[in-house]
Amino acid sequence: MHWVDFSFIKFNFLDVIDVVVVAIIIYQLYNLIRGTIAANICIGLTIIGILYFIVRALEMKLLTTILGRFMDVGILALIVVFQQEIRRFLLLVGKNASLQRNKAWWLYFFGKTDDEKNNLARIKPIIDACKSMKQNGIGALIVFAKYYDEQFYQNSCEVMDAKISKRLLESIFQKTSPLHDGAVVISENKIKSASCILPLSDNTDLPVQFGLRHRAGIGVSEANDATAIIISEETNEISYAKHGRVKMNISFAELEKLLNKDFN
Repeated sequence: MHWVDFSFIKFNFLDVIDVVVVAIIIYQLYNLIRGTIAANICIGLTIIGILYFIVRALEMKLLTTILGRFMDVGILALIVVFQQEIRRFLLLVGKNASLQRNKAWWLYFFGKTDDEKNNLARIKPIIDACKSMKQNGIGALIVFAKYYDEQFYQNSCEVMDAKISKRLLESIFQKTSPLHDGAVVISENKIKSASCILPLSDNTDLPVQFGLRHRAGIGVSEANDATAIIISEETNEISYAKHGRVKMNISFAELEKLLNKDFN
């Protein structure tokens, strides 16, 4: 019986860590582009790369030259094509690296902060407004931004910087209001802006019944560290978007739990 000699394979602890870290990065990148146009672009780039090596092996000079020029600018092309995905990836890395986000350790060392104690009181006007708008068949899009990017939001918004209140939210989304067509952005415990025109999600797997309001809510959660409440004007259902994913037809109890977790 012949034994296979694997003595040439050498692993140490750092090699294991290296493989695990690369696997985590690949998995996170996959989550970022899954179901988006970027996934199809990746497939197209992979096909072009394989085709390049095939035509080069077959010594097809013209095709090799053409595809070679494309491969030469590959890194720059990737940065341009995947700028939104790169932005989302960097936001994800920064968010997970923040000590403040690790609530378990924060509470263990420091106990509950005033913000956490008052969180239920802060989200109550929002939940009450959502209840009223749902009952009255009023559509709404409310975005909660962890970091208020003025360049991203203010270019297409009316700046408000107002205290959060049930009546103010209701009045903004009334059909007769000049600010109702767009999103309200809440950050730093204030209504920062209203009537915001947001980028739409390019996710090709979204349900066909999703309109512009749903696609904008999902799109802003893809491009920024933000979550969104979407109230459908047609069905009166409440949806919650986060990291490009959406929970549909949630109850007010679920909404309270989600806001209590994310709106800090």
